Amino acid sequence: MVIKSKIKWIIILVMIVSTGSILIHLYLTNFSSAYMVRSRALTPESDSPQLTKLNPESFTNKKLWKPVNSLESLQPYANSRTHYPAPSIKGNGFIYAKVFGGFANIRSLICDLVTISRLLNATLVIPEIQQSLRSKGISQKFNSFSYLYDAEQFIASLKNDVIIVKSLPENLKEARKRNEFPIFKPKSSASPNFYLKEVLPKLKKSTVIGLILNNGGCLQAILPPTMSEFQRLRCRVAFHALQFRKEIKMFGVEMVKRLRSFGRPFLVFHPGLVRDTLAYHGCAELFQDVHTELIQYRRSQMIKQGILDEELTIESRLRRDNGSCPLMPEEVGLLLKAMGYSPRTIIYLAGSETFGGQRVLIPLRAMFENLLDRTCFYKDFSDLIGPEIPLHQDLFQAPSGKSEEQLKEEWEKAGPRPRPLPPPPDRPIYQHEKEGWYGWITETDAEPDPSPTDLRLQAHRLIWDALDYIVSVEADAFFPGFHNDGSSWRDFSSLVMGQRLYESASSRTYRPDRKYLANLFNVIRDNMYHPKHNWTLSVREHLNKSLSEEGIIRQSLFSKPISFLSHPLPECSCRISPYKVSKQLKGNDGRLLYGGEDECPKWMQNNQKVVPSEAAGEVSQDSMLESEEEMVDEQDSEDIDDKSSLTLPVDDEWDPND
Repeated sequence: MVIKSKIKWIIILVMIVSTGSILIHLYLTNFSSAYMVRSRALTPESDSPQLTKLNPESFTNKKLWKPVNSLESLQPYANSRTHYPAPSIKGNGFIYAKVFGGFANIRSLICDLVTISRLLNATLVIPEIQQSLRSKGISQKFNSFSYLYDAEQFIASLKNDVIIVKSLPENLKEARKRNEFPIFKPKSSASPNFYLKEVLPKLKKSTVIGLILNNGGCLQAILPPTMSEFQRLRCRVAFHALQFRKEIKMFGVEMVKRLRSFGRPFLVFHPGLVRDTLAYHGCAELFQDVHTELIQYRRSQMIKQGILDEELTIESRLRRDNGSCPLMPEEVGLLLKAMGYSPRTIIYLAGSETFGGQRVLIPLRAMFENLLDRTCFYKDFSDLIGPEIPLHQDLFQAPSGKSEEQLKEEWEKAGPRPRPLPPPPDRPIYQHEKEGWYGWITETDAEPDPSPTDLRLQAHRLIWDALDYIVSVEADAFFPGFHNDGSSWRDFSSLVMGQRLYESASSRTYRPDRKYLANLFNVIRDNMYHPKHNWTLSVREHLNKSLSEEGIIRQSLFSKPISFLSHPLPECSCRISPYKVSKQLKGNDGRLLYGGEDECPKWMQNNQKVVPSEAAGEVSQDSMLESEEEMVDEQDSEDIDDKSSLTLPVDDEWDPND
């Protein structure tokens, strides 16, 4: 009996312990789930943003979001300064144009096209955007131009500069179909003399000329000082006349409102990882296997088309060290951490194409939990794209098989680049490995023509880029993974940086020197996540410089000769007194690249109130300041002051550790 009694109590004790253990596990599971829900970033299924909320009382690091006080005197002013007669109704004829390329090329080309029309005193027919025309079955409510921009606004805004019509007169349309008019394919850096001496005589003779534009620009970026009014016309086109159509504009504004709905600032990061950019600069070896082959194939196409005059195979490491390749998202994440941005910072990922997909973004997402993109804001884009004709499902046709001898010969000729390997024999070959880019690159030498679905996706990318452009211009801070700083390749980030410089020069726009940063990363390449303290100080010093006058001066030297819209100073800005420029920069021709801005007119002086004190901007920023948990002690600030070797005066506010 005693033994049975002991067994009974042991069983009861085991049951009590088991029950308690189950209750504890249920409590922990419920707590973990609740925490995950609270900390979960915005998802496509969410009706409203669900970013990590912070205690407002802990908002401490103000200086990561403050405007640049030394640049607050710069104000947008693209109005004509001299006698600027209205365009003549009896002009020299009509100009129509076919515009090829993506978002950045289209925007740059349209601005150049309007300037050329004014130069030749010609009537401009609204240009045809081929990216949308090539897509079959897009909504009939849009023509090629209005698929992206507001045509009525475009015509009305430029009525005092250029006469713009929607189409050629009926009596000239048939002649155009019969190719009776001369057609020109100008270079991206064509001079005004080319149009005045080569194009204008034929325009007067035939009444109509056509332009085929596909290099991102059709007029040289830097014009003679006597043509400053034409530069200001470019600004009026880019920053005032080229407005997105109403549906895109409203959606973009709504995205900005939702990003600000938590009372916190947000940063926009544009990776710049575009296949064409990587191929142009020879950055194939930053990736692996199939992605390397895709870039190399596109590079070979550029060489055949005459776009590029270089060797096919180039050591990408040297290009990266030279600053020609984009910063990888992992590197940008480390730079932002070094600046002091907390893991909870709201970062919006811009760009309709990120070559390499989500794989290259994994390190950045691990460092910043609130990394968002446009997919977090929509469920249905039907209001933007309009009713489209359904496409038939693309029927994949397997490429013709090759003999073993052919495959062996191609492998031997492939060189040292990594080649995609076939799936192991112990698993089946999946459908995605038989079609698309994987299928053709492993079986054929030539990329297949774009399918109807691919063409429609290219048109949709114009809309995605337009939405990201709106968000990028309005962001509290902007960081480009790649921007035009000496190359002849137009890019998204340069246009954003130019418009931010025009509209709000004091906004926090980083202008990193990729060559300098590449050298810094080479020092810590083997231990990137635990850099030394001096490395962090060097990063902060460089990026803080890039925000202020030194970064703008560098941009004027490297970016402006390629794209005027990336640096519309000094022609399109003015300065509010009593601010004075600390340093002026002149070009080789004696023209001021920075510091030559006119004084703002009195009506602007009266409407603008610039606060020169160190506290400027703090009042408006207090409601948006973010909690920064990884604050560095005050000693860091003293170290920066001691080691800094700035050539230009920098305000105390740029020490992020103060």
